[in-house]
Amino acid sequence: MLPLQLSALLTAPEGVEAVQEAVRGFDAVLVTGLARVDEEQSAGMAALAGAVAGSPLGAPVAEAVAKVSTGAIAPEQLSALAAGRAALLGAVHDALLAQFDTAFGRSRAEWVPPQSAPATPSPVAVGCRAWLGELAIAGWRGVDQDLVASADRTIEALLAEPALRRLAVLLDGFAAELNASSPISTMNLVPARRWADMWARALLLTWRGASAPAAETVSGRLLPLGVDVHEHGTAVQAQIYGVLECAGAPNRRVRVSVAATKVDTIVGAAVWQVLGGHPRLLTALAEHRGLDIAEMPLVAGDLIWDDERVSVADAADPFATAAVRLSGAQAPAVAPLDRDPVHIAEPVFVENCRIKDGTLDLDGYRIAVDLDLPGCGPLTPAAVNGSSDLIGLLRWDAGRWSLRPLAVRRTVKGQLVVLHNGDWACGPTDPKVAKAQAKSGDAVAVLRERAGRLLRK
Repeated sequence: MLPLQLSALLTAPEGVEAVQEAVRGFDAVLVTGLARVDEEQSAGMAALAGAVAGSPLGAPVAEAVAKVSTGAIAPEQLSALAAGRAALLGAVHDALLAQFDTAFGRSRAEWVPPQSAPATPSPVAVGCRAWLGELAIAGWRGVDQDLVASADRTIEALLAEPALRRLAVLLDGFAAELNASSPISTMNLVPARRWADMWARALLLTWRGASAPAAETVSGRLLPLGVDVHEHGTAVQAQIYGVLECAGAPNRRVRVSVAATKVDTIVGAAVWQVLGGHPRLLTALAEHRGLDIAEMPLVAGDLIWDDERVSVADAADPFATAAVRLSGAQAPAVAPLDRDPVHIAEPVFVENCRIKDGTLDLDGYRIAVDLDLPGCGPLTPAAVNGSSDLIGLLRWDAGRWSLRPLAVRRTVKGQLVVLHNGDWACGPTDPKVAKAQAKSGDAVAVLRERAGRLLRK
């Protein structure tokens, strides 16, 4: 069955490339800015309007495109353009997930719109639209440090409101990235897709209001499949994918996300120490054990993690979970605003394959394997290449599917070796890594001691 599953993903669903081309055309407009729309960019705007013409967004997007030519576009029209772009990417997302679900025989919960009326957007969020509008008019090539700095007070106000933290963090990171890229006018290559994604998402979040999405409370046994670690200089996030067993209900595929701030000197296995506020979760990852959870909130497939609500259970082999439980676990519904191909990350189990030079080969069918791996675990490109079994995240980017490894099994000198991203969650198990870490010193302990010394002064 697995060769057939992979073969079904080799060709993109009909219409995906045409939609992607329309999105690229609009993104090119944002590079030069709405104040400087030439004939080619006008065609890109028209393509966006044409792509959504048969939907409820058809009229507002067409009106927004017409307003651009007059040079007097309001935040409402800019938001319509962002919504049109998001709708197109949402259609691509849905088509790709339908292709995946059909190929792998997965079931998925249906999205149920919230019953309550949408909350009124905060005045602070509304104020963000003016800055986002200035960015669109200037274009990425026209953005300078003064324009970026003008958002500082707005971002500070957003950060002060916990309910707006999602928008605040997005805008804070976006502004920092624009500032670090200055002068953008001299850049050889502008990340048009990435910046357009952040711009459109931020603009739509300003209309969302400060209300939190509805949550349900669940209890049961969580069986981890693997952990994907995202790290940059000042933060680290661990996303744990697993299967939740609840008494009297079907198994569900869920995710746990925990994060912490750090400094850029904390790298490698040391990053787990800044996540030390979740000891039971880290123990389960390191020792390959299940977790009994009690009365924990679940929002759209994401467990709102509280380490005090869990206890470490018996051993739970992730490969056994993947082989027996994963295919029958119901996947969560995806909220409309989160429907973007870049967010697709579906856990899969592939066995009896051959991985070489970053490509997984299964009976002649090939798929790319992401070898840009986190440095906080034993998975390395050399370890992944030569593996025969893999638990990974199936992702879609740049027009193709790829696999991001979470765990592998391979045979070394006649012995089966199992490697997981989370094996070092309670400290490195590789003697060479542990020795090197001891020799270089505990960066986290040193920083904590220095911080304590400063606070005592």
